[in-house]
Amino acid sequence: MPEAPIFRDEPVSFVRRSGRMSDAQERAFAEIAPRMMIDVPRSIASTSVHPDARLDVAAAWQREAPLIVEVGTGQGHAIVAAATARPAENFLAVEVFRAGLARTMLDAERGGAENLRLIEANAPEVLGTYLPEASAREVWVFFPDPWHKVRHNKRRMVRDGFGATAGAAIEDGGLLRLATDWEDYALQMRDVLDRAPEFERAFDGEWAERFDGRVMTAFERKGINKGREIRDLVYRRTPRA
Repeated sequence: MPEAPIFRDEPVSFVRRSGRMSDAQERAFAEIAPRMMIDVPRSIASTSVHPDARLDVAAAWQREAPLIVEVGTGQGHAIVAAATARPAENFLAVEVFRAGLARTMLDAERGGAENLRLIEANAPEVLGTYLPEASAREVWVFFPDPWHKVRHNKRRMVRDGFGATAGAAIEDGGLLRLATDWEDYALQMRDVLDRAPEFERAFDGEWAERFDGRVMTAFERKGINKGREIRDLVYRRTPRA
């Protein structure tokens, strides 16, 4: 059996910052997190995942249902809206910023999204090893940090090898959906995934149509107001051998 990849040998796609939590955020972690957040076995860092750990999906949601995973959920607007609108599916938010996780939990509680769970961890480790093979119907990567300075491009999440990482979690025929407001990152995403044997294009032309399951957020609107074009991509997981 091949050894699990050691993700901390590569630069992570985030710099973790922390600040004082508000009373509401503290309440989210004290009262909501025990039923909504998944306790992840750690490895060498506070946001790492032990390479031998595997999520019991049915136990985490206490049911069998299609699983939709969003990595880098930020404030959680997209995934909370989707989970609220689609109660028959299971949704998983993956994020490292505690303020964003708290906001997501508070909004999910307010909206009655009982089908949402959260993981505080580095997304490639969740996709590559923690989620069981082929357990996700879809994986979403919406507006990841572009790391637009050339010297920081190596931190981008969608880089060489990401196809294999995301492809491990997605079922055959499942979808990988991406969106960004940075043109050069969109081009990099497309180049990386066009070359990944785990995926094939699920769109015609240069770019995919805007995913109608993604709500318009303040973040996306800000990019549009600054004159940046939003580019969507969608890829289908190819059959495993």
